[in-house]
Amino acid sequence: MSLPARYAPSAHLLRERVILVAGGSRGLGLACAQAFAGLGARVVITGRDPDRLEDACETIAAAGHEAPAAIGIDFETASRRDFEGVAGAVERAFERLDGVLHCAVHLEKLAAVQDLDVDTWNRLLRVNFLAPLALANACLHLLSRAPDASVAYVMDEHVLSPGAWWGGGAAPRAALLAAMGAQSQEWQARSGPRVNALLPGAMASPARAFTHPGQHPTTLPPPALVVPACCWLMGPDSRGTTGQVIRAQG
Repeated sequence: MSLPARYAPSAHLLRERVILVAGGSRGLGLACAQAFAGLGARVVITGRDPDRLEDACETIAAAGHEAPAAIGIDFETASRRDFEGVAGAVERAFERLDGVLHCAVHLEKLAAVQDLDVDTWNRLLRVNFLAPLALANACLHLLSRAPDASVAYVMDEHVLSPGAWWGGGAAPRAALLAAMGAQSQEWQARSGPRVNALLPGAMASPARAFTHPGQHPTTLPPPALVVPACCWLMGPDSRGTTGQVIRAQG
């Protein structure tokens, strides 16, 4: 499914909404957090690096928006209590939650499946599969109170067509995609949040720089090109859309 043609969010699309951006300290997560704040949302960002979180808050405030709330969490080592702690912090600060955009990702050096050891698989699975589900589950009681809540998992094209050397990156996301399909039906049956996956396409980002070190970022679209799709998913214009894989760039 593609984003509606020439979609542009209205000026107050996210007014009064509270949106949590996991991995919101840089890359697409930061671009979305800033855009959400500019559209009227109160934003919460998570990340594992305190300095990057602080820099992100300053960047958003310098753009003239309300600085986001920042919560430190390392998805590689987080326990259920840590995920519940994020949800509890959001509830204490805002008493509501209307959306979760999960941009956090863990990358390892591209390698053949046979060369990925158990420790590597554990890192990949914890961050790229278990963490998105655990965070959504921890926040579900808040999301279920909202009249129009939305959850979106940012993925990668390789989840649909994994190739050689990409098994470690694709397999955890493929599992997340399967879980998202089940989630969408379960939540829809209970009038719960809608949930979708987003394929942003190639863009200049820290993740792309890691996987394609020889590709100059100026040859790629900026994250800003993907931001409208994220705004659409978090806002009322995507009401009724659930269980879908959304292509941000057609």
